[in-house]
Amino acid sequence: MGRAFEFRKGRKLKRWAHMAKTFTRLGKDIVIAIKEGGSSDPDSNSRLRAVLQNCKAENMPKENIERAIKRATDKDTSSYDEKLFEGYAPHGIAVLVETATDNNNRTVANVRSYFNKCNGSLGTSGSVEFMFEHKCHFKIAKGELDIEELELELIDFGAEEVFVEEAENDEDTEKIMIYGEFKSFGSLQKALEDMGVEIISSGLERIPTTTKKLTPEQEEEVDKLIEKLEEDDDVQSVYHTME
Repeated sequence: MGRAFEFRKGRKLKRWAHMAKTFTRLGKDIVIAIKEGGSSDPDSNSRLRAVLQNCKAENMPKENIERAIKRATDKDTSSYDEKLFEGYAPHGIAVLVETATDNNNRTVANVRSYFNKCNGSLGTSGSVEFMFEHKCHFKIAKGELDIEELELELIDFGAEEVFVEEAENDEDTEKIMIYGEFKSFGSLQKALEDMGVEIISSGLERIPTTTKKLTPEQEEEVDKLIEKLEEDDDVQSVYHTME
C-alpha cells in the first residue's frame, strides 16, 4: 500500500460540515455532467452515472436529484465553469481550490479575499499544482472479491493502488479502494461495470507529493483559511500540503 492509502488514512477525506453543502456540491456535479455529456440518461452518460452513485452514497434525497436534473435540462440554465485556484496559506502550505461557478468574477473576488484575510497569498496558474498528483478513485463493495486477483485485472485499465479500507464501525462491511491516474477514470469505471462490481462512489482527488508538519498553533492559522474556503458555495474541494 502506497501514498494514496496513507494520505486517505491520515486525512479521512474530511466530511462536509453540513449536509446542505454536500447536496449543493452534488447538485452542481449533476448539472455539469448533463451539460457536458449532452444527456440526462445515465445509461448513455458515464459522468452522470458516476455522480448519481455518489448521490446515493451520500443519501441525497430523490427530489433533490430530480430537481438538479430538471435544472440541467432547462435551456435557460447556464452551466458551471470549473476553475482551479492556487495559492499559499500561512507557513508555506500550498493550497489548491477546485470551484464550480456561474459567476467567475464573484468567485475570484471571494477566494482572493479569503487568502488575504488569513495571511495567505493567491498565486498564478501552475504555481502549486505541480506539488499534487491528480488521481481518480473508486470505492466498491468487497463482498467475495479477492483483492489480489482484482488488482491484477485492473492494472491494465490504469489501477495503481488497490486496498481494503478500514471499516468505520463493527456494523460496516469492508470496502475496497482503487486509485489510478486522473486519465484512467473512464477506463476503470467501464472495467468495473463490465465486471458487474458495485461501485459505491467515485471521484477525482489531488494528493500532495510532499507534506509539511506544523505546530498546533500554526495548524490553526491554516485551518482558518481552509474553513473559509470550504464554506463558500462555489468551492467544490480544497487540498493542501499540511501534514
